[in-house]
Amino acid sequence: MAMKINRLEIENVKRVKAVKLEPSQNGLTIIGGNNNQGKTSILDAIAWALGGDKYRPSKAQREQSVIPPNLHIVMNNGLVVERKGKNSSLKVTDPDGKKGGQQLLNEFVEQLALDLPKFMDASGREKAQTLLRIIGVGEQLAALEKKEKEQWSERQAIGRIADQKEKYAKEQTYYPDVPDQPVSASELIRQQQEILLQNGENQRKREQRHKLEQEYQALTEQIQELLNRQAHVEDDLKIARECAEGLEDRPTAKLEENIAEIEEINRKVRANLDKERAEDDAQEYRRQYQELTSRIEETKQAKRALLENAELPLPELAIEGGELVYRGQHWDNMSGSDRLRVATAIVRKLNPECGFVLLDKLEQMDRDTLEEFGLWLEAEGLQAIATRVSTGEECSIIIEDGYAAGQGHPPVTADAKGWKAGVF
Repeated sequence: MAMKINRLEIENVKRVKAVKLEPSQNGLTIIGGNNNQGKTSILDAIAWALGGDKYRPSKAQREQSVIPPNLHIVMNNGLVVERKGKNSSLKVTDPDGKKGGQQLLNEFVEQLALDLPKFMDASGREKAQTLLRIIGVGEQLAALEKKEKEQWSERQAIGRIADQKEKYAKEQTYYPDVPDQPVSASELIRQQQEILLQNGENQRKREQRHKLEQEYQALTEQIQELLNRQAHVEDDLKIARECAEGLEDRPTAKLEENIAEIEEINRKVRANLDKERAEDDAQEYRRQYQELTSRIEETKQAKRALLENAELPLPELAIEGGELVYRGQHWDNMSGSDRLRVATAIVRKLNPECGFVLLDKLEQMDRDTLEEFGLWLEAEGLQAIATRVSTGEECSIIIEDGYAAGQGHPPVTADAKGWKAGVF
């Protein structure tokens, strides 16, 4: 059974002088009144009574009062919680008369139910982490998000490389009328070398003829002295002339042209091969990019399935990108009533045994929204005690100067050690 508040009595806490309240078991109980009348003081007193000394107000005792705070709360299972006396000592009594303490209260009191602004003021990621912790999929979702982030980074790197390869391939010139592989010029180069060797030999023979002609000229001038030698030289000269007259140099221009053509063909072939390799690389990286895209989608699907199978506090509540989303809206775009609904549902989910929640400052809600919120609370079996700057009929109780309007003002008496007006 979820624990709720049946009845509460508060005296001399902050601005409260004396207030009694029996909140609705299900739905919304609104504490109304103008500003500075003691509405929030009632919520602070409840939080202190049930949550322990960490919720004790810094100035718990009402100013100008010599009577210490007195808190008396009866829960729906008969448990009685009291704080009274000089030290506001805690006393917890169950229906059988057995005594207990703060540890017993902590079993059913959810801390965020006493301090809902702490949850509402948290960052979007902190709210989401709270919800994930409740439904027990926080670690699994974190692992999937980490995996998705790594896949995104890998895909981004692959995509950049693919773009670079495609750009490089597009910038390469392509020659359609050349072979698929480079052709060899070795045979033509060999023929060219043979011709060059033969031409070199021809040149050597020409130089030899020139030398002999010079020598013949010298011998002619010295014919008287060298007649015997002249005959011998004439024979050699005759032979040399015969050899030289039949010589003909072969041209290499055509071979040089063919070699140049082969080099140009090979340049084009290499360019085509480079372009094809670049296109193949780009295609491979694009394939890897698409594969990573599919893997990212699989990871996203796994995240969606994880959250869809989790038991969320509200039907239209989700977590996207590490943030709470309700009815398609992130927290900063939710209406005030939706924020309260989400926060209340999550707090209830944190501790199902805690059937109540304290809400301060519901001025942001109009009458229709208040009614809608109240009906939702009733349907969920939740008890909400809230404050609102209003004295309208939507209020369950009106606080005026620390008292509940219509309850009468009980006389305030000093304790034995206190003072009385006019007594010295």
